[in-house]
Amino acid sequence: MAIRVRFAPSPTGFLHIGGARTALYNYLFARHNNGKFILRIEDTDEVRSTEESVLAILQGMKWLGLDWDEGPVLNKDGRIDLIGDYGPYLQSKRIGMYQKYIDKLVTEGKAYKCFCTTDELVKKRELANKEKRPPKYDNTCRNLTEEQIKNFEKQGKKSVIRFKNSGEGQTVFDDVIKGRIVFENNLLDDFVIVKSSGVPIYNFAVVLDDYLMKISHVIRGDDHISNTPRQIMLYKALGFELPQFAHIPMILGSDGARLSKRHGATSVLAYKDMGYLPEALVNYLALLGWATSDSQQLFKFDELIKKFDLKDCNSSAAIFDDKKLIWMNGEYIREKSLDEFTKIALPILQNANLVKNDINKEELENLKKILILEQEKVKLLTDLPELFGFILKDKIEYNEIDIEKFFKKDPEKTKNILENIKVEMAKLNDFTTENLESLFREYAEKNNLKTGQVFHPVRLATSGKMKGPSLFHYLEILGRKKAIERIDYSLTNFFK
Repeated sequence: MAIRVRFAPSPTGFLHIGGARTALYNYLFARHNNGKFILRIEDTDEVRSTEESVLAILQGMKWLGLDWDEGPVLNKDGRIDLIGDYGPYLQSKRIGMYQKYIDKLVTEGKAYKCFCTTDELVKKRELANKEKRPPKYDNTCRNLTEEQIKNFEKQGKKSVIRFKNSGEGQTVFDDVIKGRIVFENNLLDDFVIVKSSGVPIYNFAVVLDDYLMKISHVIRGDDHISNTPRQIMLYKALGFELPQFAHIPMILGSDGARLSKRHGATSVLAYKDMGYLPEALVNYLALLGWATSDSQQLFKFDELIKKFDLKDCNSSAAIFDDKKLIWMNGEYIREKSLDEFTKIALPILQNANLVKNDINKEELENLKKILILEQEKVKLLTDLPELFGFILKDKIEYNEIDIEKFFKKDPEKTKNILENIKVEMAKLNDFTTENLESLFREYAEKNNLKTGQVFHPVRLATSGKMKGPSLFHYLEILGRKKAIERIDYSLTNFFK
């Protein structure tokens, strides 16, 4: 069997974390098995589906690096094109393809027109609840005669089409992840497959689309398990061969509830804005429900493809852990070469107005010297302006708490240290890391001071804060002129 899988989101919002994980598992399965990965947009929700949401889904997929073989793509003009031999890949453009299958089911007596109004259905459910019966449709229209149907239609009554469920036996399927799953058919009613507008309901459209697109494996969230028996009934009624089903576990927040906005960001592109690398998020999402036998944590993309197997997926829910994701992101940042890290950091620092857009080669090399100081400590790319801003800015802000602690505690002594060290810095022949460190240590020893009594005031005077990269490394990059100017500023503004 040719391996063909699909990710079929509804464009009613952004690409969320759960959808991205589903897309990733389909992608990894397809690539591992040399199959095809299809993107299909299920946009038949006339009210909520938007083109903006389609674009957001495509952008989210692209950012994650999940390229697809068939489906909608963005062209150079920012418009949507469709590629592949089994389209259209927008469900709204496939409506005309469904009619012959609807007619087939009705003609063969496997489906029927239902004229019950919404008010009538509500009353039926209320009565069922009152009588403590399952709130199933009571088959009122199941055996209408041709004459009755014509009369209803003459009256202008609108109809839906319902699938005729035998109500007998069981629907059984072997899920690749969950194992054997059994549903009692008598618990299901004659469910609607086509709305009165003529638009097919999800359960019907998805069966036809998957069949017509020759989908071999349906890999999706386990919230779809309850839909599966209805879909299997339709496959059988239409004489279609069943695909293999694999339902991946739900993602929960740290409180055990389904992941939602109250747990934080759920949009994939929001994680981009928060400073995460796409490869880190992909790695983390892969581990939300899947693991290797040796519990490996960090994977190159090629490794994920090579090792991914649906049979290694967990059947229980996964917990989204922000702390682990941040740790993983830091690991990926540390793995970047300096050139790679600089390429990633540059637009962030430019957006923060810390680096000019037309940076020249010399300035770029100087930026690399700055970035390498703290690359090991960076966890999120959004940390970069805070970590390096004091070096790149002409004017810095000073931490008030640190001023009280390191300048005001013994102001006369501290002022004297800053004035003296400034003079020594001005006389230093080569303003290098090694020479600066020797100078500071010799000054402390000569004046019977602890090194911290010299280091801390200079750090605060030249950076505005007490946390940051190595004092002597950043002083060399800052340069003699700017370092002395900042010490002068501190002496003028914080000491009377």
